[in-house]
Amino acid sequence: MLEVKRFSFRDKEMAEQAFAIRKKVFVEEQGVDPSLEYDHEKEARHYLLVLGGKAVATARWRETGKGIKLERFAVLPGFRNRGLGEIILREVLRDAVALEKPIYLHAQLRAVPFYERNGFYKSGEQFTEAGIGHFVMKLTD
Repeated sequence: MLEVKRFSFRDKEMAEQAFAIRKKVFVEEQGVDPSLEYDHEKEARHYLLVLGGKAVATARWRETGKGIKLERFAVLPGFRNRGLGEIILREVLRDAVALEKPIYLHAQLRAVPFYERNGFYKSGEQFTEAGIGHFVMKLTD
């Protein structure tokens, strides 16, 4: 059974599951400094994709001065290329689009094709964030 759960940072059990996924993907796999990984947790809206009782993907969004910023999309290595990223992205967008504000994200270079397939477009020049190449990508202006 597959389920996308919405939660707030105050739900410690779900937050721990999301943080475990992010630690595996961003800190261990990609070498992101943990001090850069865990920020804006309290104001963000968080999501956890659970498959067969196991948390396998996570994401969040938050409001900024530029609109709605989608962040921290991560799928555990053994569960990639199964369409799970698209499922959690659709759930996040379902909530974010309703706010009728510009929607954007900072996409790692290898994720750009994924976001392009899902309606985003690159905006501006490539930049480096946490030691990784990125593009700003927008769904709406």
